[in-house]
Amino acid sequence: AELHLNYATSAAGSVRVEIQDGDGKPLPGYGLDDAQHLFGDEIDDVARWTSGSDVSSLIGRTVRLRVVLEDADLFSLRFG
Repeated sequence: AELHLNYATSAAGSVRVEIQDGDGKPLPGYGLDDAQHLFGDEIDDVARWTSGSDVSSLIGRTVRLRVVLEDADLFSLRFG
């Protein structure tokens, strides 16, 4: 399973995603510092962290997403 995003950034902008537990604490390996910056105009890009893009270990868990947009627009996201 992966987190897919539809977004658009300026040349200087980016998108990053942090996955948190139900209490709002970053999950190990999915923190903002682990998140790769996503750039461009993508309709189906995959969020990635230092450890990769697989989020299947989180299936069935309550999570929160923290999405940081820097001069960017987020149109949709989905797990798949």
